[in-house]
Amino acid sequence: MPGFANRSLLDIEGLTRADVERILDTAEAFLQVSRRPVRKVPTLRGKTIINLFYEASTRTRTSFELAGKRLSADVINMNVSASSVKKGETLQDTCRTLQAMHPDVIVIRHGASGAPNYVASKIDCSVINAGDGMHAHPTQALLDAFTIRRDKGTLDNLVVTIVGDIAHSRVARSNAHLLKLFDCEVRVVGPRTLLPAAADSLGVRVFDDLKTALDGADVVMVLRIQSERLEGALLPSMREYARTFGIGPRTIAYAKPDAIVMHPGPMNRGVEIESLVADGERSVVLEQVEAGLAVRMALLYLFAGEGAEPPAVGEAD
Repeated sequence: MPGFANRSLLDIEGLTRADVERILDTAEAFLQVSRRPVRKVPTLRGKTIINLFYEASTRTRTSFELAGKRLSADVINMNVSASSVKKGETLQDTCRTLQAMHPDVIVIRHGASGAPNYVASKIDCSVINAGDGMHAHPTQALLDAFTIRRDKGTLDNLVVTIVGDIAHSRVARSNAHLLKLFDCEVRVVGPRTLLPAAADSLGVRVFDDLKTALDGADVVMVLRIQSERLEGALLPSMREYARTFGIGPRTIAYAKPDAIVMHPGPMNRGVEIESLVADGERSVVLEQVEAGLAVRMALLYLFAGEGAEPPAVGEAD
């Protein structure tokens, strides 16, 4: 990718502040494309994008598929559950097979941390990490940053509080790394059993009291609580979690009056977030969905566009 150190997007740590700004600025142009009556451009005509998702996904997979199609690329969605993977094919052999097809970009989501890095080492095309294990989710962090910048007018020096299961969250990790590039104060809060053991490595402030963590926050980022982790040693019950760390009208009042509320989805309404907040005027959840399409269009263009000009911001049909 011209001007980028790496040809693949494997994590946020491989990006500079200038890289992030370039991606977000490019996404602004593609946001306008998605709002036109005719939402398609010929930018990636003749290019091939393969979506390889080993984990279930709605928003990420759909937005990558739609992003590729709106750029006029040939998009292949591999159904892993019906592929040779179910017959025992290794990731290495899958890479060899895909390499023989000469794709331009492979988008991969995998349950094992580091799987996208492995694929990138075995294949000649660009690889975009759409989420790997508990490691990273760089495109989610980029779309979150895009959403925040459009609402706040800047990413610099904001107070961002991330609430929930931080220890197991690739979203929290990627957001923390990105926001630190812009000198944001990143706070994480949740039950002690769901906070990371090595939080210092993320450069975040750790809280176990929601009111203190939300005080002065410009952005409140709520994470999905995975019900399979709520029982037993980590938490007594979902009801207890909702009472102590759930974001509702009472608790969101601890943040700044103009604070926005984010959620990567899917939401457990009534657990980590109440509907009055999720659907309220502070919520930018649907804006995040729209941002996801624009950011992923920008990434596909930057990795496969080979110098083609993106549409200008505000350009009419």
